[in-house]
Amino acid sequence: MCPDIMSTGFKGAENANIKLDDTVVVFAQGPIGLCATAGARLMGATTVIAVEGNDHRLGISKVMGADVTLNFHNCDVVSEVMKLTGGRGADSAIEALGTQATFEQSLRVLKPGGTLSSLGVYSSDLTIPLSAFAAGLGDHRINTALCPGGKERMRRLMNVVASTGYDLGVLVTHTYKLDDIVAAYELFANQRDGVLKVAIKPN
Repeated sequence: MCPDIMSTGFKGAENANIKLDDTVVVFAQGPIGLCATAGARLMGATTVIAVEGNDHRLGISKVMGADVTLNFHNCDVVSEVMKLTGGRGADSAIEALGTQATFEQSLRVLKPGGTLSSLGVYSSDLTIPLSAFAAGLGDHRINTALCPGGKERMRRLMNVVASTGYDLGVLVTHTYKLDDIVAAYELFANQRDGVLKVAIKPN
C-alpha cells in the first residue's frame, strides 16, 4: 500500500496544512480517503470528520482515526460540519473523490483561512462557486497533489507503519486468483460487496 494508496492519502494530509488541535473533514472514504483520515490524525488533528455514503467504509474510517462519521445520504454534510464546529467551519478539508459536488462541499465547510487539499482526479472542468469561495476574500488555499514516490518517501512511510501499528491490511477486502482477474475487476468496477482493494495472487 505504501507506494500508492498510503502515499497519496498521506500527501493529502500533508497538503492540508494541519496544525495541532485542528478540525479536518475528509470527503470520501475509499482506500485513499481512509489513508488521508489516518494521515490527518498523525499530523495532529484532534477532530477528524469522515464523509462517505457507505456505512461499511465509515466503520473502517473509525479504525483509521475518524472521530465523527457523516453519511451524506442521511444528512446535509455542510450544515452538520458547521454545527460540529460551532459555526466556525473546519480548519482543513481533504477531497479524495474527484467530483464537482465533493470539491464544492470541501470549500463550503472551511473556515476563513482554511485549506482545501485536493486529491481527486477530475474528469471535467471544475467550477468554484462564488459564495463557497467567499468571493475570493476568504483567504482560502487550494493545494493539489497525487502520488509522491521515491526511496526516501517509502522509507518514511514504512517507518510510520512500523511505529504506529496501522494495519493497512484492512483495506484489502477481497482476494482473487490470477485466473479470476476479470471477475475481480468487475467486482471493483461496480463497487459491490463492500470492496475496497482486491489482492490478486498467482494460481
